[in-house]
Amino acid sequence: MRRNWILWVGDGIVFVLVTITGFATHGELGQAGLRLLTTFLPLCAAWVLVGVPGQLFDPALARQPQQLWRPLWAMLAAGPLAVLLRSLLLGGQPIIPVFALVLSASAAAGMLVWRWAYYLLFKSKG
Repeated sequence: MRRNWILWVGDGIVFVLVTITGFATHGELGQAGLRLLTTFLPLCAAWVLVGVPGQLFDPALARQPQQLWRPLWAMLAAGPLAVLLRSLLLGGQPIIPVFALVLSASAAAGMLVWRWAYYLLFKSKG
């Protein structure tokens, strides 16, 4: 059975948590509402644009411990792309480099934890 849907869902959960955490750390979660989507959707889009060609949704690769670095580096590429897409979505809002750095690093850390958990759960399964 292919488990790539688990990777897609898990990655999405990581992005939900990163988005919520970001708004919460700025004290804006309570009134954010649909504004959460202005970070979440560009993050997902950038991840797909980087992840599909990078084979990040291949369960066979995700079960190899030597491949755990791939989502980390991919997120460091997808993060700035997500910030650019967010800027475009918001009508050309200025890009704040620190935001790109923090988003990239926090999403990369979350992705590393999640993909390590995936590896531990499915490493011995076919």
